[in-house]
Amino acid sequence: MARKDVVRDYGGVSADARREERRCKLIATGRDTWGRAGLSEITVRGVCKESGLVYRYFYEHFASRDELILAVADQVRDEIVTALIDASTAAGGSVEQRLRAALVGFLTVLDADPRMFRIMTSDPAGVVGLEDRRRETLDRIAQAMVAVVADLPGVEPLDPAATLSNARFIVGGVNRLIEAWLVERDRSVDEIADECTRLSMAVARG
Repeated sequence: MARKDVVRDYGGVSADARREERRCKLIATGRDTWGRAGLSEITVRGVCKESGLVYRYFYEHFASRDELILAVADQVRDEIVTALIDASTAAGGSVEQRLRAALVGFLTVLDADPRMFRIMTSDPAGVVGLEDRRRETLDRIAQAMVAVVADLPGVEPLDPAATLSNARFIVGGVNRLIEAWLVERDRSVDEIADECTRLSMAVARG
């Protein structure tokens, strides 16, 4: 058997599992740096130093700093959208109840780790593909909201493009309220969720 084909377990952990562990560690380090110090502070050297991994292991998973940044953005996007959708689905009930539950799920995640909001809303300049990721994140949140308000009774259905535009408008406004709330911390999760729900429902009802 050729040397390159030899794959051994180490301490009972397979080579594939060790690779995945290193990848997760690099992403976690990049995420922590971004959320704590800002996007500009992420460097290959810094991530390797903080994670305790050598350059070879970085380039085993990422061709560049930008690829790591996109992986962090993808992870945060998936966690936020999943929290929003899962909370809405679990709540059931009326459109307003499901929308509020989705917002509580979203806010609870950000309350636990405010750095996620910084990552989600960072200026994407200088990182190829990051602007696309940010738009995709906001659109996935908007689409999740469209799915919730689609059954709103007593409202004339809009065409899909108009419905998505309304949802994007709602998401933009909600994000501004959340941005201020994360700084001021003057209300509870439930209180800010109530306000966001009230304003969102007003837009949805036209």
